[in-house]
Amino acid sequence: MSQDPHTVRGSEVAVTADGLPTWLHPVARTVGGVAPEQLSRFLPPKNGRGRQSAVLVLFGEGATGPELLLMERSGTLRAHAGQPSFPGGALDPEDGDPTTTGPLRAALREAEEETGLDPSGVQVFGVLPKLYIPVSGFVVTPVLGWWRTPSPIGAVDPAETARVFTVPVADLTDPANRVTTLHPSGHLGPAFTVEGALVWGFTAGVIDRLLHFAGWERPWDRERQVPLDWHP
Repeated sequence: MSQDPHTVRGSEVAVTADGLPTWLHPVARTVGGVAPEQLSRFLPPKNGRGRQSAVLVLFGEGATGPELLLMERSGTLRAHAGQPSFPGGALDPEDGDPTTTGPLRAALREAEEETGLDPSGVQVFGVLPKLYIPVSGFVVTPVLGWWRTPSPIGAVDPAETARVFTVPVADLTDPANRVTTLHPSGHLGPAFTVEGALVWGFTAGVIDRLLHFAGWERPWDRERQVPLDWHP
């Protein structure tokens, strides 16, 4: 599963699953074996339109076991204000080719800019197919990472990031924390009530599919709905 290393703003990053902890192997096996339509019904426009972007889906080892890094966007942003999400954003010209190495650079760069993490401590072990967020027009590449060497994190710019937090994978798989949300468009989607936040939309969709294909999903009540303004 290894690929040639690429330079990311002066540092080197390789896409490799070598040396991953055993518990991450099911996630690594998902890469390359899953089709875009198995992850989302929203796929990039065939006409090539859409703003190229990337997110970092970063798994780490916390005090209570495996965990996932998330952040909550500032309530003043024009797109996805106040919504929990993966670190990430649009590709910059210096990130390079969006069809090859650009998403790797963008995911790590944005994660550093938003959460303060040191990208040199992240092992990129896979890249999922490009997906689409219709409301914002983003074509998103999910970049999967293992936080091999954790570093301090926090909201770097309060105007962009309200908070940065980690969620235990055990909490994400707990049926008590799993709900369905109804979007104003009428679309029903999976969501998670964790760490005092409602994780929904694109981020929840990716988490939901990863849990499913990794074999971590536990039966949960899909009829249990909460509004998008849910609060604990």
